[in-house]
Amino acid sequence: MRRVTLFVNGTSKNGKVVAVYGTLSDLLSVASNKLGIKASCLYNGKGGLIDDITLIRDDDVLYVSEGDPFIDPQNEVKLTSEQPGAHTDWLTLNIGGRLFTTTRSTLVSKEPESMLAHMFREKDVWGNKQDEHGAYLIDRSPEYFEPILNYLRHGQLIINEGINIRGVLEEARFFGIEQLAEQLEVAIKNSQPPEDHSPISRKELVRFLLATPTKSELRCQGLNFSGADLSRLDLRYINFKMANLSRCNLAHANLCCSNLERADLSGANLDGANLQGVKMLCSNAEGASLKGCNFEDPSGLKANLEGANLKGVDMEGSQMTGINLRVATLKNAKLKNCNLRGATLAGTDLENCDLSGCDLQEANLRGSNVKGAIFEEMLTPLHMSQSVR
Repeated sequence: MRRVTLFVNGTSKNGKVVAVYGTLSDLLSVASNKLGIKASCLYNGKGGLIDDITLIRDDDVLYVSEGDPFIDPQNEVKLTSEQPGAHTDWLTLNIGGRLFTTTRSTLVSKEPESMLAHMFREKDVWGNKQDEHGAYLIDRSPEYFEPILNYLRHGQLIINEGINIRGVLEEARFFGIEQLAEQLEVAIKNSQPPEDHSPISRKELVRFLLATPTKSELRCQGLNFSGADLSRLDLRYINFKMANLSRCNLAHANLCCSNLERADLSGANLDGANLQGVKMLCSNAEGASLKGCNFEDPSGLKANLEGANLKGVDMEGSQMTGINLRVATLKNAKLKNCNLRGATLAGTDLENCDLSGCDLQEANLRGSNVKGAIFEEMLTPLHMSQSVR
């Protein structure tokens, strides 16, 4: 097995001893990892280009280049000794007026694809400006840069108390340090308090109601009130669209002209509630209790429950003159003694519904499914024209 000593092109410091195996590409890959550069070619001590791995002998000294021509390390040493303040491994950064002293390898090795690595991998490639003392000027925040420099030194993310982690994240993104940016994003996400999905209580809703002017519409769209006791509250004109009101106690509440479109009212108790002009399009009230509710508005404004899911609801004794229940699902619902005069029930699923004692005068039942429905003790006769499509 052969071994060679590798140096970065133009230097004779910080060499790495490696084993030679495989192809020339394998050796270049090892050189890249060991020296923290993108190795593309090898030179011997006399500047000869190595293009065949069989030309390499045991204990050879090779110089690794990223594609630039061979630089004699002896000439580089002379140039450094002749020019004060010339290219050295130690350098000072002036970050927003604060000085940081570090090594070039610290800025280059850990994140070789970062902007910092490209700025300082080779001398004056970026034309970095320097102050009167030779420190490189970078107009960024020093307090956010310090954790980044420490990360490049030892690979650990440590942020002192009082430093905003989001500021460090922005600096990491600016300097193109992607691995650190990913760690910071995870740390920020983990530091966020968990989202509170707990239902809004009666006390909280009452506080909202008291703080809202009487002429202003209260927006409760999409909020969670699951299981809350909202009985006997004045909830007129409130927007409950897509809200979760499952298992809520809304008994005797005033929901006049409120918007319950696509709301979840499954298992809720609305006994005796005032539902004049309510909008419940496509709402889910499966298994809810609506006994003795008033949907009838003397002014002529009709309640709209079109497409609602009312499976198994108990609406016994409710006033529903002119209500719109088109294509709603009322399978197994209890509608005993309901006033459904002029109601729109076209295309409604009334399978196994109990409509005993109902007033269906002038109701539109065209296309409805009345399989198994009970029509006993009807107050007015049901004409075939009402149920024929």
